Amino acid sequence: MKTISILILLLLGSYTLCFGFESDSLQTEQGQLIITFIGHGTLYFQFQDKVVHVDPWTRLADYKDLPKADLILITHHHGDHLDTRAVEQIRKENTQIVMSELCSSKVDGIVMHNGDEKSVQGFSIKAVPAYNIKHMRDNNTPYHPKGDGNGYVITFADLDVYVAGDTENVPEMAELKDQIEIAFLPMNLPYTMSPQMAADAARSFSPDILYPYHYGDTDATILVDLLKDTSMDVRIRDMQ
Repeated sequence: MKTISILILLLLGSYTLCFGFESDSLQTEQGQLIITFIGHGTLYFQFQDKVVHVDPWTRLADYKDLPKADLILITHHHGDHLDTRAVEQIRKENTQIVMSELCSSKVDGIVMHNGDEKSVQGFSIKAVPAYNIKHMRDNNTPYHPKGDGNGYVITFADLDVYVAGDTENVPEMAELKDQIEIAFLPMNLPYTMSPQMAADAARSFSPDILYPYHYGDTDATILVDLLKDTSMDVRIRDMQ
């Protein structure tokens, strides 16, 4: 894992409200990274003069009132992650959209497949597989088949942020070991992970700061207890 100084870890604790939503301010080597938590699987980042939205969803926010996007990351094609109305409300002339292939029938943008790495709007982005291994629909197909969706690692100066998308604790997460400073892991059965699965996922790559998100009715504080023997800073925000 890239070493983070004590000073940076302290500054990562800054917690405020932004446009009425919870927001954390993190210090990087090149300025502040602000993370705003909209809810569910939806959030956005502000870094330097750029805004990066992830899975914008109009059920959670009036996007006409939020900052316009320089970059939109869409993890997969399900309606709570791909909302074309939200995309249009935050899209401007030079906005770029990164998405999985199944999204391309609904919105124009840059398709990234599992394992792809690209530079978009000055950000290094890696697409990480997001899929189910254990949990299946009634017809015995995964809720999220392998290859349909992406998680993303986005680099903000010296901080690598992993937004996992809808996934279980898949083996590919271990390949991120010692690379990730900040991670978002989903935690709502049967679609993604239980708290124990999320804890196992986190242990496989050991982020410095872990945010459970997309957790629905799951008691997110369980994850804090499951990881209390580690150095991970597990932070609960309103991301049901």
